[in-house]
Amino acid sequence: MSAITNTRIVLAARPQGEPKASDFRIEQAPLPLPARGQVLLRNRWLSLDPYMRGRMNEGRSYAPPVVLGEVMDGGTVSEVVESAHADWKPGDLVLAHGGWQTHVLVDGDALRRRLDPDDPPPSTALGVYGMPGFTAYAGLHEIGRPAAGETVVVAAAAGPVGATVAQLAKLHGARVVAIAGGQAKTTWLRGELGVDVALDHRATDFAARLQAAVPEGIDVYFENVGGHVSDAVLPLLNDYARVPVCGLVAHYNDAAPPPGPDRVPALLATILTRRITVRGFLQSDFLSLYPEFLRQMGQWLRQGKVKYREDVIEGLENAPAGLAGLLRGENFGKRVVKL
Repeated sequence: MSAITNTRIVLAARPQGEPKASDFRIEQAPLPLPARGQVLLRNRWLSLDPYMRGRMNEGRSYAPPVVLGEVMDGGTVSEVVESAHADWKPGDLVLAHGGWQTHVLVDGDALRRRLDPDDPPPSTALGVYGMPGFTAYAGLHEIGRPAAGETVVVAAAAGPVGATVAQLAKLHGARVVAIAGGQAKTTWLRGELGVDVALDHRATDFAARLQAAVPEGIDVYFENVGGHVSDAVLPLLNDYARVPVCGLVAHYNDAAPPPGPDRVPALLATILTRRITVRGFLQSDFLSLYPEFLRQMGQWLRQGKVKYREDVIEGLENAPAGLAGLLRGENFGKRVVKL
């Protein structure tokens, strides 16, 4: 059987701290044409997401670690090149889990979402109209549950999850305080997304500015970051506040526990005395909401009620540096790699 040459990036070593170039390896490997029921995909867009750092570690998590020598995990927008499956034909665009490689051979039955040419641009299926957008939608809908007039604080608000949370909270009639790193991001959040207050967490007086921005306290805190942002938020949470815990990107590169003091007793005491709901979640917990999300988000995007920004990196070979920069907070919008 004839084969194509697949360029792929595999995990060469488990990072200690921030991922570096030597933790990855670029390989060329033959890939056969599809057998019965299979589909050969060419990956066009690759998603870069914070969860990928956790998949590089050994140990228990919600998903198994990437095996050393195996292709790095990642969502893709892919084009059908060859098909031996009745439901798919060459030229179809699909949402897949193709990983860090140019091509992938998949079971045609495993492909669930065909991308319609009338939908928003295909790359949005990796961002606002895909997993990050659905994460925001599900976490806010099921855990945050903001009411009109309540105060919602969103961390990492210039990223794809945070920016979507901020806009959906505004659609709920909430007052939104968005937190991001740098003036360019806070200016965009105020001017383009219309949040009520945008704060730079890098400011030396960030905690004081946050306190001034929430005179009636915080009802919902959408947690994406951890670190000093969470430390500033905790004392300001209202009774019965809700905290959807989506991510802790400030700690993903930690090689050891953060230095003391031990904050766990204060955290637990606050949860107890203020009767706060804190829930970690995965978007996969709420897959029954996915069809509703696609309908509503598609409509909001077409109507201009939800906006988005993409941070495009050119070339598969630049994915490792792109992920490292994402974990440092260098992305402005959804970071994707154009293959």
